[in-house]
Amino acid sequence: MGRRRRSRGRDVNGVIALDKPIGLSSNDAVQRVKRIFSAKKVGHTGSLDPLATGVLPLCLGEATKFSQYLLASDKKYWTKIKLGVATDSGDADGQVISTGSVDGITFDAIEKALEAFRGEFDQVPSMFSAVKHNGQPLYKLARQGIEVERKARPVTVFENELLEFEGDELTLSIHCSKGTYVRTIAEELGEALGCGAHVTALRRTMAGPFGEDDLVTLEKIEAARENHVLDELLQPVASAVRQWPSVTLSSATAFYVKQGQPVIVPHAPTEGWVRLVEDDDDVAGGFLGVGEVLSDGRIAPRRLVPS
Repeated sequence: MGRRRRSRGRDVNGVIALDKPIGLSSNDAVQRVKRIFSAKKVGHTGSLDPLATGVLPLCLGEATKFSQYLLASDKKYWTKIKLGVATDSGDADGQVISTGSVDGITFDAIEKALEAFRGEFDQVPSMFSAVKHNGQPLYKLARQGIEVERKARPVTVFENELLEFEGDELTLSIHCSKGTYVRTIAEELGEALGCGAHVTALRRTMAGPFGEDDLVTLEKIEAARENHVLDELLQPVASAVRQWPSVTLSSATAFYVKQGQPVIVPHAPTEGWVRLVEDDDDVAGGFLGVGEVLSDGRIAPRRLVPS
């Protein structure tokens, strides 16, 4: 009989909204935080490029069960784009593939070109994105000089505001749906203006319910470990879905939910996803998990925390 592998690390549950520093990959950030917390399980909720900084929610322990809902949530970005130079990756980490003149490009011309990148439209993911092709991330293929055909995917850009334009640089504030690539917007904007363009700076300012007010730096996490207050930095597991409406269940109703059964709850939302909370349970704020409102009005449990 083989020896049972001892699981390494401790059971620690919650969410850290990491302020990812420039130059670090999302996976490297996960490994750093996992090591600092000595946690058994840590996962991120959507990659940020090494060039990018900002909101990278990391789910620890039981919170990893709810990371899919953060993956699917809206994002906000601040980005600086350089006109007149196109790169193979669409950002400053790539190789220059063409240059063009920015003479005659005005604020109004950019504003007009940006209209195509507002609302709903189809976008082809960059070869330097984390989208997978036959199980391989595209960026790994791109680094080998391989290009494959990618399907256009529908995205929604709720806001795409031109904040500044000076010389050959412009700054945008973007609020978009999951799976929207800012580098692709930069590349296609450059093509529309006839000069080429690429991202020189990118900061994620929001991911689902987490914004800049929630951010914790790696330095702060390290200092908290030194001062033995590390776990105080964790937001509760429920914070991963805190933007959803909350439905409070009596202990009797909660019993059926824990058995996986849909329940009727008076005055509950009539559609969509909800947080499930048990009203007479003070443990972890009474969070039970998440549910979905069915067409007949009942609420079906979809993902529960262990009771």
